[in-house]
Amino acid sequence: MDRMTEGPGLAFRKMHGAGNDFVVIDARGRADPVTPALARALGDRHRGVGFDQLAVLVEAEGADAGLIFWNADGSRAAACGNATRCVADLLLGEGRGPELVLHVAGRGEPLAARRRGDGAVEVDMGTAATDWRAIPLARDADTLALPLPGAPVAVSMGNPHAVHFVESLPAVALKSWGPAVETDPLFPERTNVQFVEVLDRGHVRARVWERGVGETLASGSSACAIAVAGHRRGLTDRRLAVDLPGGRLEIVYGEDGHCLLSGPVAHVFEGRLSAAWLAAAAAAEAAP
Repeated sequence: MDRMTEGPGLAFRKMHGAGNDFVVIDARGRADPVTPALARALGDRHRGVGFDQLAVLVEAEGADAGLIFWNADGSRAAACGNATRCVADLLLGEGRGPELVLHVAGRGEPLAARRRGDGAVEVDMGTAATDWRAIPLARDADTLALPLPGAPVAVSMGNPHAVHFVESLPAVALKSWGPAVETDPLFPERTNVQFVEVLDRGHVRARVWERGVGETLASGSSACAIAVAGHRRGLTDRRLAVDLPGGRLEIVYGEDGHCLLSGPVAHVFEGRLSAAWLAAAAAAEAAP
């Protein structure tokens, strides 16, 4: 992978997985340049580049690389399945072999990635957690039917999710229901929110409201949470196709509790943030 480390400014790549878009910054072998203010400025779709998540690639002991994720509002994210797949695609292109291991900041277990025979990149997103403390919730509650409108299922994939099963997806008022659940006091760290219509036991369609971002065209960790929630409710099988506005993601929820996530990866463009733009972002962070 050509890291474009030479020259002024800061190099980046734009990628997406099923429309879930990312900026990737390679900070291996040098100081991580990202601050909350830089993440917010870079995430601005009008004055920056724009992204659902920012992925920073760093060195990691015992792994091929480490990943640090940021949301567009400058908050940190502990999991991002599609961004993990995108970065894995870049690293697999470096000739590291058919498989690799990634360490994600905030996750207790490393994530394994490989390229499947059909070319899709698959990531083992680790084990799902369903205990209220692990999600986390503010108090003890039934994670199979939370005491909220719609009785969502709570799941953690390293980040919290509230999965709602609905009769009609088009009828969901996502832009009001999503942020109301995201910021409900039951979720001390806020939560990602999913609305799911089950088509059959192996196929659903969904829309996603991500904490710190808003509506996204797709979400890998959300797709995993949907598979776990659907299986826990007895609605879906362990192999599930999740259709999102940006495309299809495929999940295998194993007997061991691990979720295998696969889907498309797209390289959009490479660029370089100018020194002047970076200085303006730094000045904004320093302003009272």
